[in-house]
Amino acid sequence: MAKNIQTEREKLKNQLVYLGTAVQENLQKAVKSLWEKNPEMARQVIKQDKNEIDTFEINVEEECLRLLALHQPVAGDLRFIVTVLKINNDLERIGDLAAKIADKVLLLHDIDPVRFASEGMQIPEMFNSMFAKTICMFQNTMEAFINEDTNLAYKVCLMDNDVDRDKACIRAEMEEIIMHDPAQQVYLAKLISVARSMERIADHCTNICEDIIYMAQGRIVRHHITQ
Repeated sequence: MAKNIQTEREKLKNQLVYLGTAVQENLQKAVKSLWEKNPEMARQVIKQDKNEIDTFEINVEEECLRLLALHQPVAGDLRFIVTVLKINNDLERIGDLAAKIADKVLLLHDIDPVRFASEGMQIPEMFNSMFAKTICMFQNTMEAFINEDTNLAYKVCLMDNDVDRDKACIRAEMEEIIMHDPAQQVYLAKLISVARSMERIADHCTNICEDIIYMAQGRIVRHHITQ
């Protein structure tokens, strides 16, 4: 029985890594669609989320429930399956947030297609840092899961504060611009929403890393990691 569940664990791990890879690719494509002002790419992101990511998330959940019923695991095996269930949910939510960013690309395009495609509608450079940090957090999160690397998981958790600060700076600057130029409100409000989505993605990465630490060490560290 022990040998069987180890084989099942490895298969389940590979399924979750596949889901994480699909989510990461869609997230990067969503960011790229914003920078390139590419509504067609944004539509691909939304379609991919509905057609593949959501479906695969359900499959992983069903597999976890099957293993719980079939093997009635304990100790480390139980922690692993419970952790995969939780990470699976966080990955699906990150996928949804990537699709939400893509949706903002479509909304910006619909507001004024000509202006959106022109040089007059620039994405502020301050987003660069936030995008880079958030995507780095996600990549490190998946690496921490694959290698059960708790040191890397702790580092990812500490990066969340930097993303929070970036989001606060973006919001403050966007609101300052709106105060002096109310005509920019609709456009800039969409960009604030993009920053909020990236912040939430970073939060989900932190959740996953806290679960990785629990899986590897049996320690619940929520609310106890500080910079």
